[in-house]
Amino acid sequence: MNINFKLFAIAVAAGLLAAGTGCQHMLDLEPHSAVSPGSVNSKDIEALRAGMYSKVQELPQRESYIMFDLFGGNLTTKSSVNSLDLINSLSSALNSVVEAQWQGYYQALMQVNNVYTIAQSLPAGSQRDLVMGECHYFRAYLHLCLVTRFGDVPLMRENTDALVSRTPAAEVWEFIDEELRLAVGNLGAPSAGYYYLSADAAKALKARVALYRGHKTEACELAESLIADARYDLDDFDKIFRAKSNKELIFAFSCLTSDNSKISVSTLFYSYNHPNSGSYVYRPAGEVMTLYDEGDLRRDISITTLDNLDFINKYPSGQTGTDPMVISRLAEMYLISAEAQGVEKGLPRLNELRNRRGLANIYPSSEAKFIDALLEERRRELLCENHRWYDLVRLGKAVEVLGIQPYQTLMPVPASERAANKNLTQNDGY
Repeated sequence: MNINFKLFAIAVAAGLLAAGTGCQHMLDLEPHSAVSPGSVNSKDIEALRAGMYSKVQELPQRESYIMFDLFGGNLTTKSSVNSLDLINSLSSALNSVVEAQWQGYYQALMQVNNVYTIAQSLPAGSQRDLVMGECHYFRAYLHLCLVTRFGDVPLMRENTDALVSRTPAAEVWEFIDEELRLAVGNLGAPSAGYYYLSADAAKALKARVALYRGHKTEACELAESLIADARYDLDDFDKIFRAKSNKELIFAFSCLTSDNSKISVSTLFYSYNHPNSGSYVYRPAGEVMTLYDEGDLRRDISITTLDNLDFINKYPSGQTGTDPMVISRLAEMYLISAEAQGVEKGLPRLNELRNRRGLANIYPSSEAKFIDALLEERRRELLCENHRWYDLVRLGKAVEVLGIQPYQTLMPVPASERAANKNLTQNDGY
C-alpha cells in the first residue's frame, strides 16, 4: 500500500477492527458490521479500541520489532559472514523488509486516525479522554518509528487522498512531542495491566523522545519520576520476557488476540530442531555472544547455544508467537536518566542497574568513556528490543562502529512508494 491514502468514510468495517489486545473484556465483544459517529456507543468504541491496538502491533510486521538490531550489528543471517553483510543487503530501496516498515506504520496510522475521528464525536467524559489519549500515544509512537528510520516523512494528522510530500523531520519531532503531552494529559494511572496504555506509558515514551532530541533535563525528570514510582522496580529477566507478573514493564503489546493473531518474532531466532522451533532466519552476531560476563543475570535469558548453534533467547515462544513485545520498561528509564545526567551524576544510576543485573560498579574516567560504557550497557540490557542502531546514529557513532557509509544512517524510502507517489523524494545515497 502506498501512502496515497484513501479517506475512509467514517464507517469502519469490523473485519478490519475486530481483533483484540489480550484484554479480556475486549475479547468478548460482538462483531460489528459498521460504526458511524452518530451511532457510536460504549460497546462500539471498545471494539474500535481493540482493533486499534491489534493493528498498531501487527501491521508493521515482525521485523519492525528488531529493525534497529538488524541495522545495528546485533544480528546476522544464518548464512551471512558478518552483520555488515546483512546491513548492506537491507540498505536497498527494493528490500521488502524495509518496505514493510514504511507501509505497515502508515497502514496502522490510518487505523488510529480513523478511531481518532470517531472518538472526537464521543460525549465528554472519561471514556472519550481514554480513547483520545490512546490515539495521541499511538500517533506519536508510529511517527517516532517512521522519523527515526527515514528522517523526513509525511506527517499524517489526518487521512487524505492527496499525494503527500515528506515533512521536515524537525516538524515531525515537534508533532510527536505534542501528541505525547496530550496523551499524558488524557490517559490515567495504570489500572488494567501493562498491556493497556497509561499516562506512565506516555511519560516513558516522552522520556525517550526527549533524550533523542537532546532535551536532557526533561528526559531525566520524566525517567526519574517513573523510577521513583513504587509501582515499578527492576525485575528478573525471566519474568519480563516469559510473560510472568512483574514490576518492570510499563507498556508492552500482548499478542493475545481474539482471532489468534500474533507477533511471531521468536520464530525468526530458533532453528526447526530447537525445542522452541523456528525458522532460524537471524542469529546473534559473534560479538553479541561475548557481551555478557559469567555473572550477568541477563545472559541466559538473552542468548543461548544448542547443538553448536547460537540463538537469541528473549522471545521463547517460537512458532506460536505469544511473547510480550516490550515497548517501555523501567531499565530503559535508568539508562535514560544516566545518559541525560552525564558521568558525574548519571554514573550512580548506571551502576545501580548493573548491580541489579549481577555486575560490579564501573568508574569511567571521562564523559566520552562514560558514553561508551553506557552504550555497551544499553546493548546488553536492550538486546533485540529495537534500540541499538538508532543509539549509534543519534550519538554519531554508527559509521565508525558499524563500518557503514554515512548515507546508511537513514533507511531508504521504498521504491514502490516513490513509484506510486511522485512527490516522495529519496534519501541521499540511495
